[in-house]
Amino acid sequence: MKDFPSCFGENGVQVADSSTSKTAQNLVTCVYQCRVHGRSCLITVTWSKNLMGQGLSVGIDDSSNQCLCKVDVKPWMFSKRRGCKSLEAFSCKIDVFWDLSSAKFGTGPEPLQGFYVGVVVDRQMVLLLGDLRREAFKKSNAMPLHSNAVLVGKKEHVSGKKLYGTKAVFCDNGRVHDLVIECDTASGNDPCLVIRLDSKTVMQVKRLRWKFRGNHTILVDGLAVEVFWDVHNWLFSTASLADAVFMFKTCLSSDRLWATQSLSNANLLQSSFSERFSDTRLQGLGFSLILYAWKNM
Repeated sequence: MKDFPSCFGENGVQVADSSTSKTAQNLVTCVYQCRVHGRSCLITVTWSKNLMGQGLSVGIDDSSNQCLCKVDVKPWMFSKRRGCKSLEAFSCKIDVFWDLSSAKFGTGPEPLQGFYVGVVVDRQMVLLLGDLRREAFKKSNAMPLHSNAVLVGKKEHVSGKKLYGTKAVFCDNGRVHDLVIECDTASGNDPCLVIRLDSKTVMQVKRLRWKFRGNHTILVDGLAVEVFWDVHNWLFSTASLADAVFMFKTCLSSDRLWATQSLSNANLLQSSFSERFSDTRLQGLGFSLILYAWKNM
């Protein structure tokens, strides 16, 4: 099954599924939509972390999810913490610049500060990540575009025993929200699933053993956000490491898309997102976050 976007296939970075070992779970994949020479494209940035260190991958897809080019920086030694690679797509030159030599990391694979990653097309900066903006423009000798790339999708892996948290922005230039999922399956009682946003409870699912899959709509920043959950493995798996999958999808249209589809298993939730991601974004239908929550038994 293809992951999103298709650029990261067999030879790229794979996002873990339920059979993946614990060491492979520290991955965050972000998808940005931008325009290159008047054509819509998706830029995927994947941050990884394992025993070898930090890794970075950048891929560019066209609007049909066809991979045009990619850069894969494997967990590096110090000499590879900065660099540049030139590629070609859309009949133009594409340069990917990065400098993480002074980057500061938290517990996850994404750097917090002291870094930049830039994608330059014919000397125009179409995507720039990080706080070292001045250094990035100086190194690349690029000019900024009037229209910035927009974050349209994110896939993340988190682990814990009861609490699973991340940060999320659900609309362009929106607030950064603290998102926490709480579920205690260790007790003998039928567990309850609670989702909090900025410490406020926005969703609660009781009798979870009967409602281990489903969907519900919440409001965030005035937007309707559809929440899908599948916690079957948390409740019924005998593995030492079990995962649940959640998706948060903003709905900017009266069309609920595929929200009414039944979620038969976690793979369906993943494939629905990966197969329809490009089309829904091109229709202007918002942002999607997939969160894999791994329970340490």
